[in-house]
Amino acid sequence: MRRADLELAKRCRNGDADAFEELYRQYAGRLFSLTSRMAASPQEAEDLLQEVFLHAYRKLGSFRGDSSLGTWLYRLGMNQCLDHLRGRHAKMNQTTDSLDDDVAEEPASPTSATPIAVNRIDLERAIGKLPAGCRAAFLLHDVEGFEHREVATILGVSEGTSKSQVHKARMKLRAMLNRT
Repeated sequence: MRRADLELAKRCRNGDADAFEELYRQYAGRLFSLTSRMAASPQEAEDLLQEVFLHAYRKLGSFRGDSSLGTWLYRLGMNQCLDHLRGRHAKMNQTTDSLDDDVAEEPASPTSATPIAVNRIDLERAIGKLPAGCRAAFLLHDVEGFEHREVATILGVSEGTSKSQVHKARMKLRAMLNRT
């Protein structure tokens, strides 16, 4: 797999449009799922997806094959989403700080970022309460995008244990988040 990833990245770096289209087709669905979860609207998610692939195109020279191409792209996408959310949050704060007293209108959709921030804070707190094994497996698999066999290798456990730990983490997170 790594060899195929390295070859595809090399073809993309050499300007092979078909290779980049193959890269897009192979990973756009997974990345769109990420941007959809992180964005306030489907249009914003699509814009973020385009930004992720533009960023990937520019950064393909830095792909060394230490991880799978999918994991590398997912990390790039997550960073792009977080940067976007930070920028949106900063703009929202700047807009509210600069409003005059005689302006009756509120900034455009200030609440759209609030549920994401609250949910994110609740999720981070809940993840922090997970037992160490469950937390590590969950973060590596569900957040970082590693396959169970990779998680097992990193943690020094069996693949079955990795699957079990991720399942337990998800169940505990659901229970904790449903209480809030």
